[in-house]
Amino acid sequence: MSRANPLPIENSLFFRMVLAVNLTARPFARLYSRKYQLNLTEWRVMVALANVPGVSANEVARLCGLDKMTVSRSLASMMRHGYVARRPARDDRRRLILALTSSGRRVFAAIAPSGAARERSLFGDFSAAERAQFGHLLDRLVERARQLPDA
Repeated sequence: MSRANPLPIENSLFFRMVLAVNLTARPFARLYSRKYQLNLTEWRVMVALANVPGVSANEVARLCGLDKMTVSRSLASMMRHGYVARRPARDDRRRLILALTSSGRRVFAAIAPSGAARERSLFGDFSAAERAQFGHLLDRLVERARQLPDA
């Protein structure tokens, strides 16, 4: 009895989207993981903290689209390496606020330019209109993905 493949990769937008992310992120481990003791997920958390300092772990999870446990493990590792500090929020002492330390900001400053260059290279053949349209489509896709159930 043969069953049709419910997710043929040659027709799957989802698979091609994941493939594009994986291909663009592939050099990260070789270039930065060992040097900075930072994995790709931790880098994504670092990017969020560099762009929105003073957020909570829950807000980092939302910004990155990661589950809370993954963010918690990433933050614990980053704190051990001295890249992230946390302190109680002024308005709610139960809420912990996260920020990059000076060491974390130096690591971010060392890695971020190559990420920006890779993005420019990746989208270099896109016109301004295509980049704007792609950005709009990605925003819609992210919004829809946020609405999907986890199960």
